[in-house]
Amino acid sequence: MTVGTQETVLVLLRGNSASGKSTVAAGLRARLGRGLAVVGQDNLRRTVLRERDRPGAANIGLISTVARYALDAGYHVVVEGILYADHYGEMLARLMADHRGATYAYYLHVPFAETLARHADKPQADEYGEAEMRGWYREMDLLPGRVETVIGPDSSLPQSIDRILAESGLAGAAARDL
Repeated sequence: MTVGTQETVLVLLRGNSASGKSTVAAGLRARLGRGLAVVGQDNLRRTVLRERDRPGAANIGLISTVARYALDAGYHVVVEGILYADHYGEMLARLMADHRGATYAYYLHVPFAETLARHADKPQADEYGEAEMRGWYREMDLLPGRVETVIGPDSSLPQSIDRILAESGLAGAAARDL
């Protein structure tokens, strides 16, 4: 079932915990203004449903439904989260294939040692630590078909935001009053 319009842009941001996904998504929104929906895995899975990340979990369909709804309403959409390839890959492939507009997928790659350092500065630093993060970490957990552009740890936050805005065409998109 097709979704969105020729004018809507879909951006996927994936990567391990503390790789910068949420920060990049917030930066994209800050630069673009209104008209960009951020569909965050953590918000839908942990806050809305309060469920564990496992294959077949309800949040997978909820992420797809929210992204599709926003695209159909004329929003550009950023779907961001760890989004393990084996749990979310099929849903993300369908979403990308069904989107009428341009779709861009990025994997933010940060080595494990750097994720630990970044985690120490997060509000959740006291909620979980190295043991949990080591269990979640998957080295280069890319989606099949080489659909993602890897952004490495040498890319600063402003560089990553600028790159995604330029490559997706969102840099020239006007803020929308939706």
